[in-house]
Amino acid sequence: MNHLITAGLLVCTITGIVSADEKNHSPVQISSTAESLQHPNIVVILADDQGWGDLSINGNTNLHTPNIDALARDGVRFDRFYVGAVCAPTRAAFLTGRYHARTGTTGVSRGQERFNADEYTIAQVFKTAGYATGAFGKWHNGTQYPNHPNAKGFDEYYGFTSGHWGHYFSPMLDHNGTFVKGNGYITDDLTDKAMAFIEKQVQSGKPFFTYIPYCTPHSPMQVPDRFWNRFADKQLKMHNREPHKEQPDHLRAALAMCENIDWNVGRVLKKLKSLGIADNTIVVYFSDNGPNGVRWNGDMKGKKGSLDEGGVRSPFVIRWPGHLPAGHLVTQIAGAIDLLPTLTDLAGISRPEPKPIDGVSLKPLMMNSRKSWPDRMIFSSLRQRVSVRTDQYRLSDKGQLFDMIKDPGQRKDISKQKPLVTAKLKKATADWKASVWPHGYPDVDRPFLIGYGNCVTTQLPARDAISHGKIKRSSRHPNCSFFFNWTNTNDSITWYAEVVEGGTYEAILYYTCPQADLGSTVELSFNGKKVQGKVIKAHDPPLEGEAQDRAKRSESFVKDFKPLKLGKIMLPKGTGQLTLRALDIPGSQVMDFRLLILKRIQ
Repeated sequence: MNHLITAGLLVCTITGIVSADEKNHSPVQISSTAESLQHPNIVVILADDQGWGDLSINGNTNLHTPNIDALARDGVRFDRFYVGAVCAPTRAAFLTGRYHARTGTTGVSRGQERFNADEYTIAQVFKTAGYATGAFGKWHNGTQYPNHPNAKGFDEYYGFTSGHWGHYFSPMLDHNGTFVKGNGYITDDLTDKAMAFIEKQVQSGKPFFTYIPYCTPHSPMQVPDRFWNRFADKQLKMHNREPHKEQPDHLRAALAMCENIDWNVGRVLKKLKSLGIADNTIVVYFSDNGPNGVRWNGDMKGKKGSLDEGGVRSPFVIRWPGHLPAGHLVTQIAGAIDLLPTLTDLAGISRPEPKPIDGVSLKPLMMNSRKSWPDRMIFSSLRQRVSVRTDQYRLSDKGQLFDMIKDPGQRKDISKQKPLVTAKLKKATADWKASVWPHGYPDVDRPFLIGYGNCVTTQLPARDAISHGKIKRSSRHPNCSFFFNWTNTNDSITWYAEVVEGGTYEAILYYTCPQADLGSTVELSFNGKKVQGKVIKAHDPPLEGEAQDRAKRSESFVKDFKPLKLGKIMLPKGTGQLTLRALDIPGSQVMDFRLLILKRIQ
């Protein structure tokens, strides 16, 4: 969000925090510095809303992605690689090696994107093994501790923790818990920071695990001119199976953003080469779901949000020169759940597992050393909908059966012609549901944690709140939204919260309010404790973002919200409703509200 928050605000200062799962596991012993240097470096690049078909290596002539294509030619490409139908579930699966449904990740916003506090991540595994760990980009698995990247194994974090951001040019970003102003186009900026991290680790002689989760081509559809100009008037030759549903500006912007990603991937590869570490660095590239719009995707059915092939099939390439065979194509099914065991296997490090993982190491397939690979099922789910894929078949969430070899476009339901196969996959789906949801689907809200561990400051954005009365959200997409139309003393904003560490907290609101509406008294309360303050300083900036959009957006525009110190409140340990309401409203409204910060001062 552009100019969202004044740079320098400490969001979460940690003093000696150790997660519960780290306490229960002994570090992997590395006998010497020389031995640690033998472990390969890891770079994992994750695109956001890029479909399988958004690469020229997969046959799309509408765009050119030479750097990702080169990764595939120099490494191993998986032809059938499966991820979640939407963003946060894929990230949870990659980070934990477990189906996202097991982790508590059920959605993309309002807290549903969080995995459970006791999940153990790939970053924690590599950090325990002596790696420097850094993440640069869209996190999307929770904002508050214990879900913040710095609490889940990453030494260095630069990006945003929400599901999407409202502006891509020099937005405010989170750097290890402190809000800072970004530098230029976000994908370029994230790459700059990742490369600086890599260079620092090379100088220190420490192996690194670098995670670069880009936020493009997710909307808003913003991209620098040099990339947009290639597509603004381009006549596209390849189209979706339903061409009448294509939205030309959105489609062209997405392709331009994909070419920008490819350019940045090339920058990372050049950096590895210039540092002399390309041969000792494993590079992974994949995406988090199907395309975020109707565009060419290899005649597959479905897009982002769908459990059909087009919604969950992702490009996947992995390169490790001299160790993995160049140009090798794997046709067996695999998925994001496999990356944790695969990368630890390739790196030669052991992994503590507080919970059983679902993934398997893909090393034998990559090395082409296992002629007989066992039959496997990979399950894709979105909330309570589930689809299952084998090497030959897909059973849809509606119970339809498709032969994906003879009918890759899922045009003919053969469930009646193949009753035994259908019955087998339906039973497997039922067994899987019973396994991941042994007590039924987890539709109970989990509280947002305040003061977890030694976290000094907790961030509670409008995204995670519920509005009551006539208060409106700036977009139907909560992630980067704010509240407005706060005009009645009966209206309120609430968070279901748990204070883990009781004590005195300073409450800071981020707001806008015109001069004519100053003077409202605002109260924050929790389990009988209250603090009140007045809105006495005008701040009424314009909305931003439209000038940079290449296509009409559905998410909120952004503006420059400023802090208002409400005062100090004693928060007792326990669970309840954290409530923000107005006691009086002398003007036409209270404020537009974006964020609440609770900073523990004792």
